[in-house]
Amino acid sequence: MSDEYKRIVIDGERHYGQHLMLTATGCNDKLLSISKISYFCEVLVDEIDMVAFGDPLVARFGEGIEEGISAVQLIQTSAISLHTNDQSRDLYLDVFSCKEFKEEDVLKVVNEFFAPETTTPHMVYRK
Repeated sequence: MSDEYKRIVIDGERHYGQHLMLTATGCNDKLLSISKISYFCEVLVDEIDMVAFGDPLVARFGEGIEEGISAVQLIQTSAISLHTNDQSRDLYLDVFSCKEFKEEDVLKVVNEFFAPETTTPHMVYRK
């Protein structure tokens, strides 16, 4: 079977996709708004040159120390998901795509949008 569908090449090795897992702590109040999270998804999709598949699904739920917003934005090459924590103002973002994207582009949008105190990215290339 051909592995041509694995179009991301790192050090001569073919990968199916890349998965950025990002933790951002101490974000601003935009993190508390369903409409701003929806808009963030739209901006992020454009910035990393993806194609959205429908609108994002965004909902607030949880109680007390676990209350926050979760969102899923399907993209033609996979999905973007995020979870927030209202109390700590933390953001947990996953971007997975079989089309290559730049980590620094994701960080740029997160920093401009949520002005976090810290960001911790972790990129994994999926076979």
